Amino acid sequence: MKTLTFLLLSALIALCMCTGASDSDTKSVGAGDSPSDEGVFVKRDVAAAVARQKRAGGADLSQAQLESLREVCEANLQCEHMMDTEGIIAAYTAYYGPIPY
Repeated sequence: MKTLTFLLLSALIALCMCTGASDSDTKSVGAGDSPSDEGVFVKRDVAAAVARQKRAGGADLSQAQLESLREVCEANLQCEHMMDTEGIIAAYTAYYGPIPY
C-alpha cells in the first residue's frame, strides 16, 4: 500500500512538473487568466467535504475490526487487489457479503 501511494504521488509530481514547464514556455497571459482558472485547484471547503465523505465509510469500525477484515481478504488474491485499489470495506463486501459487525 505504501508503494502504491509513493508511485501515485511521484506520478502526480511528475505531471505537475511537466505541465508547469510547458505552461511557462507557451502560455500567453491575458487579462482574465489566473492560476485558479486552470481547474487544477479545489477550494478548501470543497476538498474538506470530499475528504469527510471518503472517511465516513470506515469510521464506525475499530482498528481491530478493520484488521480482521484485512486478514480475511488477504487470503483471496482478487480481494486483496481490490482492497488495495478500492478499500477494505468495498473489497470485503464484494467478495464476502455484508460486514458482520
